[in-house]
Amino acid sequence: MPRRLLSQLASGAEVELRYGGRRLDRHGHALAQVFAVKGDQRVWPQGELAARGLARVYSFPDNHACIKELLAREGEARAKHAGVWGVSTYRILAASDLERLGRLTRSHQLVEGVVAAVGDTRARLYLNFDRDWHRDFTIVVERKDQAALKAQGLDVKALAGKHVRVRGWIEWQNGPAVRVTHAEQIEVLPDAPAAPAALAAPVAPASPHRDREAPAAPGGIAL
Repeated sequence: MPRRLLSQLASGAEVELRYGGRRLDRHGHALAQVFAVKGDQRVWPQGELAARGLARVYSFPDNHACIKELLAREGEARAKHAGVWGVSTYRILAASDLERLGRLTRSHQLVEGVVAAVGDTRARLYLNFDRDWHRDFTIVVERKDQAALKAQGLDVKALAGKHVRVRGWIEWQNGPAVRVTHAEQIEVLPDAPAAPAALAAPVAPASPHRDREAPAAPGGIAL
């Protein structure tokens, strides 16, 4: 479906690439917003995919072009249960669902929950979603990224008690975790009702340490 739509939108069109930061990802793919121009008609394929629920948004810390608009379109599609948002495989995950999160390490996901506490260490901050930080879901923020996040309007230390949605790559660090490097990864949501009790933690994969290096994250939209 996404490929067919892209073909319909771009076939026979002149293509414009607009860059907003880094131009290539680690695979050598262009990091650009694409516009298909046919005569006086100008179409934004990435925006169309997000609006129809055929892609999920993700971004680079140094490439913010059009991300707010993409997130808005994604949110509208999700509210309508359009495309992938009507499929259980792509549902937003609960931070308390440790069993499912544990099975989804090394995949890009959206996770929601209430931040129970913010742990502050010399190297990084930990947003813990349960008092038992040895096994809970955690958002990890490197100390070096904190100032940039605050400049983007996100005060990580002020998120204790807040209902948030985070998007990123699930890794394992004494429980499932997502590393946050830029503000677009976290959305602060209206207060949620009390969360259900967390499920039992999965058996930890090898090297379940908080300080394990995270895989490099891509940017753009995920088909």
